Amino acid sequence: MPLPAPIATKTILVADDTAFVRDRFKAALEAAGHRAATAGSSAELVARIRTDAPRIDLLVLDLRLPQGHGVGLVRTLGQIDQFRAPVVIFSGTIASAEEVRELSTLGVAGYVNEYTAAQHIVPSLSPHLFPDQNNRRSSPRAVVSVSVSYRVGNTIAGALTLNVSRGGVAIRTTSLLDVGTAVRVRFRLPGGRKEVDAEAKVAWIDRRVGMGLEFTRLDAADEAIINEFVQSHFFSNRKA
Repeated sequence: MPLPAPIATKTILVADDTAFVRDRFKAALEAAGHRAATAGSSAELVARIRTDAPRIDLLVLDLRLPQGHGVGLVRTLGQIDQFRAPVVIFSGTIASAEEVRELSTLGVAGYVNEYTAAQHIVPSLSPHLFPDQNNRRSSPRAVVSVSVSYRVGNTIAGALTLNVSRGGVAIRTTSLLDVGTAVRVRFRLPGGRKEVDAEAKVAWIDRRVGMGLEFTRLDAADEAIINEFVQSHFFSNRKA
């Protein structure tokens, strides 16, 4: 039996003015074998990126860093020579829907809840760390851990969700299916009045994380449930 491929080590910069958030993300990333650095202010962040831009694989950013100027900080970072890393925004630092639209035009890679459970930090960032192994989507995702069942033919399996978006759901499982496999998936979001029942296909697999299921058929009611959940999660601001 061939040995499993080694897990690539990435360098992630976590910028947040709250030490609790910085330390949690740094600890989770380093426990997974990655390198993690932190910044607690916009000045520290810009200085570090100017020095280390080519070596940074991902930036996880608090838009409300002191003197950071919100979306303007993202524009400033985009002008730094050799800085090409994807940027993931802490969703609780978004102040308005207008900022979401502006961030979209600036090519922000995604969003993550800064208070997500420690065990979900690396899986939620994995699509941005390993874009060739994951099906990346531009729509916001909400990190959530609920029971999910999925059916392949006459076989029904259970797992836990990692995150959900309008385009699909990522699940934690060691029973990986082939990419392209058609499945029927059912789950109930927290506070949901009914189960989401959708047809999907396996979009990506990762032995460290699980797999992503891309919706191929989703009725309007279920789509509304997911949209409402993602938006309410996304706009749970701590620094408006």
